[in-house]
This record gives sequence, structure tokens and C-alpha cells, in this order.
Amino acid sequence: MAEKQTAGRNRLGEFAPKFAELNDDVLFGEVWSREDQLSLRDRSMITIAALFSAGLYPQLKSHLNLGKTHGITKQEAVEIVTQLAFYCGWPKAWSTFPLIREVYGEDDGVDPDRLSCFPLGEKNDAFAQYFIGQSYLATLSTQQVPVFNVTFEPGCRNNWHIHHAASGGGQMLVCVSGWGWYQEWGQAPRELRPGDVVNIPAGMKHWHGAAKDSWFQHLAIEVPGEGGRTEWCEAVDDEQYEALVSMRMSSVSGEAALCKKQED
Repeated sequence: MAEKQTAGRNRLGEFAPKFAELNDDVLFGEVWSREDQLSLRDRSMITIAALFSAGLYPQLKSHLNLGKTHGITKQEAVEIVTQLAFYCGWPKAWSTFPLIREVYGEDDGVDPDRLSCFPLGEKNDAFAQYFIGQSYLATLSTQQVPVFNVTFEPGCRNNWHIHHAASGGGQMLVCVSGWGWYQEWGQAPRELRPGDVVNIPAGMKHWHGAAKDSWFQHLAIEVPGEGGRTEWCEAVDDEQYEALVSMRMSSVSGEAALCKKQED
């Protein structure tokens, strides 16, 4: 939820009171607060891009700080600027990278406790043997349908596994923050973003986890069934996992080539 903004009144309340009112009450109080239309993280990305393109660096630094609190990682901020440099000007990128360094320093800019409205929970030590990297688990509900919030640090993923059931069963994933992957045995990996839903039938061998450079969080919902159990299988090794990056880059290159061909 967007915090009440008072920057306008704090800085310009006496000098430009109407502007301060519009800034705090309309821009932030009415527009930024419409999270059902666009998340705070997405609004920060849009605003950073707009300020970068206009070369408004003092405001850009302020919104980099705001974007950091809304979950934009240092790697994502760098990537935003790298892409925009081709459209808005190379010198602007040179002017912006020092701002990113000032704002983020050496950390990745993410507070795991603020990835979403759901609690981070505790380190998932009970299942650590089935994960590469650190995961966290928060129990949201054990009544009617069990619901858990699972958080993966960058690069973390679970082993291939199968949810067995004599009848019914399976699992649903509802992605709430970050960027991740899901893959079924024998199928191409699927990229996951907030709002994506994955329906996993009982008996399907699969894995899921975070992208290499992003935290990832999803709700895990257990589908009611009889005789449910989880079979843990082999790990998704580094070679398999690194191939996802190559696959995504090839996909992006292919899309760019297709767009250029269509333009020609």
C-alpha cells in the first residue's frame, strides 16, 4: 500500500501551497494509490523511465530511491537504463549510472520483507535439502485449503518433484512478486511474473524458482485430494539453470528480429 506522501508540503508548503497539495493529495494520494490498476513497482518503473528520458536527474534520484522501496532491484535499474539509452541518449545513461550507485550501493536494493503484502516467513530449513539457494516459507492458512507464501532469493530453485494423490490433489501457484521460472518434465520452461497462475496436476514432475537476478515470491495452494504426498527428485543443476538465461536471450533476439522484419 502506498504511504501517505508529504514531500510536497514539507518542501513547498509555504512557497507553493497549491502545488504541494496537488502533488501530495492528487498525484500520490489518488493516482499512485490506485494499486488495483497498476502496482507501485510498475508505477516506479514508468516514472523512472519518464524522468530518465527527460534528463530530470534530481527527481530521477528521488524516484530511484522510491523504486528501491517498491522492490526494483539494482540489476533491474541498470537494465532499465541500458535499454533506454538506445532510445533516449547514451550520455543520459552515463549520467544516471552514478545515481544508481549512490542509491543502491553494494546491496541488491531489495528488502525481502517488503516484496509483497504477504509475510516473508522463516527460512525454509525443513526443506533446505530440496532447494538450491535460500527459500522462505510463511503459512497463510491451514483451514479449508492450505495456502503458503514461498519466497526464493535470486537463483534459488527447488528440485524436480511430483505431487502424488490417489484422487484429486495437485497444486496451484499464484505469482505475487519478482520474476521466476516454472518447468514441467519434457516441456519448455515458462517465465513467471506477478499475476501469473500455474495449475499443476497431481503426478506432474516439475520445478519452480527464482530467476538468476531477481527475488521471486508465489503463493502455493494445495488442491484437496486423497492420499497426497510429495516425491522429491533430482536437483536442477547449474548447467540446466544457466541454459534458461541463454534461452531467454535467444527468445528476445528472435522477437527483435521479427519486429525489424515486420517494420521492413
